[in-house]
Amino acid sequence: MILVTGGCGYIGCHTIVDLLDNGFDVICADSNIRSNASILEGVEKITGVRVKNYAVDLCDKEASRQIFEENPSIVGIIHFAALKSVPESVDQPLWYFRNNLNSLLTVLELQAEYKVPNFIFSSSCSVYGNTKELPVTEDTAFGEAECPYARTKQIGEQIITDFARKYAKTNTILLRYFNPAGAHESALIGEISYGAAQNLVPVITQTASGKRKELTVFGDDYNTRDGSCIRDYIHVMDLANAHTKAVQYLIAGKQQHNCEVFNLGIGEGVTVLEAINAFEKETGVKLNYKLGPRRPGDVESIYSNYELAASKLGWQPKRNIEDIMRTAWAWTVKQNA
Repeated sequence: MILVTGGCGYIGCHTIVDLLDNGFDVICADSNIRSNASILEGVEKITGVRVKNYAVDLCDKEASRQIFEENPSIVGIIHFAALKSVPESVDQPLWYFRNNLNSLLTVLELQAEYKVPNFIFSSSCSVYGNTKELPVTEDTAFGEAECPYARTKQIGEQIITDFARKYAKTNTILLRYFNPAGAHESALIGEISYGAAQNLVPVITQTASGKRKELTVFGDDYNTRDGSCIRDYIHVMDLANAHTKAVQYLIAGKQQHNCEVFNLGIGEGVTVLEAINAFEKETGVKLNYKLGPRRPGDVESIYSNYELAASKLGWQPKRNIEDIMRTAWAWTVKQNA
């Protein structure tokens, strides 16, 4: 059995689908402060399996203990549970540190106590900061965190690295995502924005659907092809599959070290303006957008080298920016129907 924390969230629910499709039993832990347990109904429609959610705050160790007491067959944990908004973290840094780090500490403490052997951490390319080394590899040094959210991921990785040194029988993988986007092909699950969306693709779909009056491109004076920021957009189902492959890799005992790191992206950078163009071309919907000033916390350009994940996990991204825009729009249309 695999415990997915934050499993009602965007990446979590898609990963649950992929785990179930690959024969794993799954339970979920999600407080639903930034998610909705109803998304598991979509998971059930896709897979035929109703996944149990423990609606606990993982910062509360004793409340979280129930999960492990009731499920002694847990062999792996995928830890997604965290707040993730860059602007919000700039505005409320202490909340981000308290939530993201305390929940991680709780899960690690219970993992050690209940001797769960395998742990996968949802990290981020934001740990690299505003790096000039492109494409980014797993050996690229951490730069200065551009926002408190990114710092929680840097600190989280350091905590896990020290944990792995102490608990040598624990197998750990740190997965550094680039920019997840898109939705399941069924349009039964996808990204839900609570309040105003912050990530580019849901901002695009909200603008296209009329929920937003216009889209602002934050910065047109970066040193890039068209002056807008460059990101590596990875389809959420490709990202989900990487977690399944990571679980299989650990269970099979293939790791060389008990704490390993993998980048997850498609290895290509797309500018904000190129992403807008891809949406308009794929959907036939014109976007109302304007150019604006840079946004605090944004890095100029970052994209991945994922060769290590390909060679060791046997993982390959199968979808591109057009697939991302098509599935994200189908999900949005279905939600608004």
